[in-house]
Amino acid sequence: MTDDWRDTLQDTGELTPSIVQRILAEHGDRGQRAIEAVSERRVKEYNDFTVVVGHHDEYVIENGGCHCQDSTYNIDTDQGQRCWHALAADIAHAIDELDHHDMYYSDVRDFL
Repeated sequence: MTDDWRDTLQDTGELTPSIVQRILAEHGDRGQRAIEAVSERRVKEYNDFTVVVGHHDEYVIENGGCHCQDSTYNIDTDQGQRCWHALAADIAHAIDELDHHDMYYSDVRDFL
């Protein structure tokens, strides 16, 4: 499947009910978790990385990918699958629902 909802989301700049339905149809529970993370403002934008706050850790999104266990063991990127952290970053960027931090995550991470 293609992620055509991304183009529509980018064009509209908002998470409409029809786009939500498309995300859920394509990504199921991962899509739901991503939408929840965005609505809870758990996607942070630093000068060097986008970070998604998960339930047990913070996940760095780099070049559209994530190093979480789901991505490492369960995701088939050839089939367009993405973990919910990467989906959340995509959604938050498209609708500008990022928690902006004017600092480097690589510096902040040492304190976490």
